[in-house]
Amino acid sequence: MSEQRTLASVVYDTKRKVTRRERFLQEMDRAIPWATLRALVEPHYTKPGRGRRPMPLDTMLRIYFLQQWFDLSDPQAEDMLYDSESMRRFARVDLGEDTVPDESTILRFRHLLEAHKLTAQMFDAVRDLLAERDLLVTTGTIVDATLIAAPSSTKNATKSRDPEMRQTRKGKSWYFGMKCHIGTDPQGFVHTLTTTDAAQSDISQLPALVHGFEDTLHGDKAYWKESDREAYEVLGGQYLINQRGERTPERDALNRERSRIRARGEHPFHVVKVLWGFTKVRYRGLYKNTVRALAAFALANLFRARKQLLAVGT
Repeated sequence: MSEQRTLASVVYDTKRKVTRRERFLQEMDRAIPWATLRALVEPHYTKPGRGRRPMPLDTMLRIYFLQQWFDLSDPQAEDMLYDSESMRRFARVDLGEDTVPDESTILRFRHLLEAHKLTAQMFDAVRDLLAERDLLVTTGTIVDATLIAAPSSTKNATKSRDPEMRQTRKGKSWYFGMKCHIGTDPQGFVHTLTTTDAAQSDISQLPALVHGFEDTLHGDKAYWKESDREAYEVLGGQYLINQRGERTPERDALNRERSRIRARGEHPFHVVKVLWGFTKVRYRGLYKNTVRALAAFALANLFRARKQLLAVGT
């Protein structure tokens, strides 16, 4: 952003109220380890040379994060940069001096992240940061899964549903889409994430969600398996998955007690789905939506840890 300020920007500084959006963006700006994340993308980013000068990497990365937080498509992201002064400030764009990235530029940056699997590296970098700051606890793991809906209609150009998505039944309702499976620490910070189509069982992903150093394992009844319990307890661990079987007052009381900790594994879903609107897939195919999920849950970790991170500095 240029040092020269527009009149609108100067007037904006004089307003009395700081909105919740501004406060959120200011906190996330301070909590995100920008230098680490830029270093992951920079080797793959376009270098200045012949032709049009590329947009600043910092600006494009910030716009990509805005897309995650406010559930913006590429055209919507371009429009919001014209509409919202708080978003422009976060993205380091000034209408009077800077070029606003168009939707094609935003699209190409997203494809760059997809092509080089950079959001997976960002997810790992954030997890490592939390571990380094002693915010990520390795003594236990909570496993859980959530459904992300996909369009089931065939009224499209190919007259077909996404072949990589499947349908599943939950209760008396049917859902079509994908699943995000996560392993969190006892506080709800995500340390592992996998994705599958919606028809895959939750327990099928359990081996990929544990890191192997936990003493306790929590999860809902979908993860209960007697042979797993026996094997886990032989190794000295506490298998605290909610029990299946006939309901009795004793079993119900036990499951309620276990659920007090297990419920913390649902907190990242609240952030990503309820606060940030990632309830439906935006792209066709499992991979592109997995790239988005990795970015969203990495940012959710930073959002939930922001107060601790800001207390010591990032």
